[in-house]
Amino acid sequence: MTEHAGGETDGLNVSPTGWALLGLLTSGEELSGYDIKKWINWAIRFFYSSPAYSQIYSELKRLERLGLVSSRVDAGVRSRRMYKITDAGQVAVERWINDDPVEPPTLKHNPMLRVMLGHLLKPGRLREVLTDHAAYAEQLHQAAATEVRWTTEQPAWAYARLALKWSEQYYAAERELALQMIKDLDAVEETFGENVTGGIQFPVREYWYELERRIAAESAQGDPGGDPAN
Repeated sequence: MTEHAGGETDGLNVSPTGWALLGLLTSGEELSGYDIKKWINWAIRFFYSSPAYSQIYSELKRLERLGLVSSRVDAGVRSRRMYKITDAGQVAVERWINDDPVEPPTLKHNPMLRVMLGHLLKPGRLREVLTDHAAYAEQLHQAAATEVRWTTEQPAWAYARLALKWSEQYYAAERELALQMIKDLDAVEETFGENVTGGIQFPVREYWYELERRIAAESAQGDPGGDPAN
């Protein structure tokens, strides 16, 4: 299978979210956009960004134009459009998940960006940010743990349970890292205060260039444990 520029695979321009939606439809059942959003909020939100309803419906229409899903209007009590994967969609999503390269995760960690630029924060503000983040991580840890319990009785959810179990452990670790960082702040603030005179220069361009050269030399020597001061 070839992957083309712009996210095209075998001529199909499908976004990562589109592939996720196709994957959810492989159960064979018809699902509405609302059904899909509920499933995403139940499990996928722990490890993949949760699309808005508007994006879900936009992606479903796109997949239908590509012939990967079909739809019909269910004129019940609440008229709704139901989507079902086509044979072509089943073949495409199986090829994608088996043959396409698995991209490494992209981390955009806003609390850590605040930590990196901590010299700009008002006194006490970084503790608030990290405390809030620890609480957020604990909230998701507990939510994932609840979902793990409710997947146990359904054999068909065994793979979903694996992902949810990972999510439970991930957010527990995230919470502990935030709490440890709060404990480490005293020493950091003390060291930072002692070494700052006449304002701060961050980063110092010449220093980073020199550091880059040292790291390159260290890597060339195959000695990752070398003393960076030498």
